Amino acid sequence: MLGPTSRNCLVARSKEAGKMTDILTEVASYYSAKLAEHGETPHGVDWNGEESQTLRFDQLSKILAGSESISVNDLGCGYGAYFAYLLKKYKNVRYTGLDVSGDMVTAAKRRYEAADNARFVCAAVPDQMADFGIASGIFNVRLGRSDPDWQTYLRTTLDVLDRTSMKGFAFNCLTSYSDADKMRDYLYYADPCAVFDYCKRHYSRNVALLHDYDLYEFTILVRKQP
Repeated sequence: MLGPTSRNCLVARSKEAGKMTDILTEVASYYSAKLAEHGETPHGVDWNGEESQTLRFDQLSKILAGSESISVNDLGCGYGAYFAYLLKKYKNVRYTGLDVSGDMVTAAKRRYEAADNARFVCAAVPDQMADFGIASGIFNVRLGRSDPDWQTYLRTTLDVLDRTSMKGFAFNCLTSYSDADKMRDYLYYADPCAVFDYCKRHYSRNVALLHDYDLYEFTILVRKQP
């Protein structure tokens, strides 16, 4: 029989799981609406344009440096723009794109139906390991969620990236150093120093913080020890 402490822990975990499910449902609805409005374009995944999207991919892909043959799990893949980017850079890529929006996954499957080295799954957690995990933009739109709720979502997702990547993972966040007049209350602006410290303490000794490119965001690279 469970004691009071064990029962309280189970209730707390159940509440957190329910909250995560609600967050993912809200995010899926938000991005499905963006896709319906703007189509398979950077605006359709809530980015300003192709130039900034490419710059963002350049930063994330620094985790792949030195690799010739790679496998990638892309969390929040949208319509598969990062897969197209990888095809231009690498000859041997095995790619799994995951998105919580079924509409996004349908669009990606249609767009790359002839690609035998890519698969797209409607899910928040990869069903297989990969060399690298990537998450671009999935921590930005918090809608009406509080800072503590969103921080829990961020850390839970980083745990997913960590346990499903063998060589390392990379992700980005909007920065708390953004100009105040450009910040929006439905977006989440993370403290880059706090996120770096969290990754350093929880995932690897080899962590890089990239905050030297001309976007209101930062990128974290977490390299696993051999």
